[in-house]
Amino acid sequence: MSAPAVKAPATWALDGRTLSLEIVEAVAHGRCRVTLAEEASARMARTRAVVERAVEAGTPVYGVNTGFGKLSEVAIARDDLAALQRNLVRSHAAGVGRALPDHEVRAMMLLRANVLATGFAGARPGLVQLLLDMLAAGVTPVIPEQGSVGASGDLAPLAHLALVLIGEGRARYAGEEGVGAAMLAKAGLSPVVLEAKEGLALINGTQAHTAIAALATTELGRLWRQAHVIGAMTLDALLGTPDAFDARIQEARGQEGQRESAALLRRVLAGSALRESHREGDPRVQDAYALRCMPQVFGPALDAWRFAAGLVSRELNAATDNPLVLESGELLSGGNFHGQAVAMAADVLAIVCANLAVMSERRTDRLVHPDFNHGLPAFLAQQPGLESGLMMAQVTAAALASDLKRLATPASVDSVPTDGNKEDVVPMAMGAALKLRDSVHGLRYVLAVELHCASVALDLRHPLASSPAVERAHAAVRALVPPLRGDRPPSPDLMRLAEALAAGVFDPGPGPEEPA
Repeated sequence: MSAPAVKAPATWALDGRTLSLEIVEAVAHGRCRVTLAEEASARMARTRAVVERAVEAGTPVYGVNTGFGKLSEVAIARDDLAALQRNLVRSHAAGVGRALPDHEVRAMMLLRANVLATGFAGARPGLVQLLLDMLAAGVTPVIPEQGSVGASGDLAPLAHLALVLIGEGRARYAGEEGVGAAMLAKAGLSPVVLEAKEGLALINGTQAHTAIAALATTELGRLWRQAHVIGAMTLDALLGTPDAFDARIQEARGQEGQRESAALLRRVLAGSALRESHREGDPRVQDAYALRCMPQVFGPALDAWRFAAGLVSRELNAATDNPLVLESGELLSGGNFHGQAVAMAADVLAIVCANLAVMSERRTDRLVHPDFNHGLPAFLAQQPGLESGLMMAQVTAAALASDLKRLATPASVDSVPTDGNKEDVVPMAMGAALKLRDSVHGLRYVLAVELHCASVALDLRHPLASSPAVERAHAAVRALVPPLRGDRPPSPDLMRLAEALAAGVFDPGPGPEEPA
């Protein structure tokens, strides 16, 4: 997060080992085409042979020739193995609620293809190829949001995905929604017939909540950097001082994230004429915490982001099936499907969102509050009283900040036993991921409110200019939102700015103190 995200390539060879957050986002939004690496296909063929030998031998192997979960002691006849896998997919598609947005489903498809490509699932390469063909063609399964606790993986959402691969369920293609088989046919694709263990290989794992968390993590990284530009714009518009960002203060504490945050703030504020205009004769000794302590809040957010992003990034290439199929011929039963890692990461990042939002809302309040905004008009209105200006924009930020505090309550500490108490400790990882996604969206709007207010405040300070970096951001705002010349509905302005923040429009770019 110390530099802007690396641009993803136009084509990516999926190998089960090197998937990154950047590639996930690019594929989710249709900016990167995916192929199956030859070495991954060969690895899958070798472990598939292990499964087939186990079927021939008739040795009881969980999920291959036994029932599932509490029913794992039930032996399944060889002639019923294909029906076993089909029934597994059908019975586990128990999701309810709103459908996941297409970009999250595409990320899920990519992650499931990648976990199969590790070879540890013992599935045929054809399953991965169908997933990649669906991604390329734009066939997107309809997957309900709710129904996963993230133990034994995201069984319900992944089962809805698997249904489309066998020609059932619902999918979208070319603006139309219909039965999986029909949508596949319209795209020139054919469903698969599942063989031994392949239904389990498609639904057993953490890829639904990890996909959602990966996309949210990536966007939060962009918002963190842009929050510095917005905070700097607010500081200058309020005639604040950057003295609190002095490198010696940060070195005295020794927190790495704090050092990096202060360095970024110093760079963004460098060369401000507004700062020079009140350097002498200002009776204020120091600013309020929301301005002065930005590095002390932004910095731990960076440290937490790196911790969480590491967990999520590793999970992208994790083997999460059960049992794992080894090239040595062994099939090992374990618990890699348990979603505690990403659940905890998502909870940490939701706390980050809440802290960034609370601080941003307090800066917004100082911009519009006539007792605190150092000579700016009340609520930044042209004619206060006759006009309300941006009074309600701050109210919106306050409402969102309160919501984000609620969303910061951890989901991963909860557990409700499932599957006849066989799955007795579950992480609620899907809930944590959905909560993180909502938190990132909320933070995006809180920052948009501050950006809008700070830009109007900067207009009112002109002709004195802020720093070159802040003025570039201000010009980018004005390219999207016209100056405030009287009351108008703030909502369209805020929506446009939020979309731009999601895309990283206000990223300060690498500087001399940051790697490119």
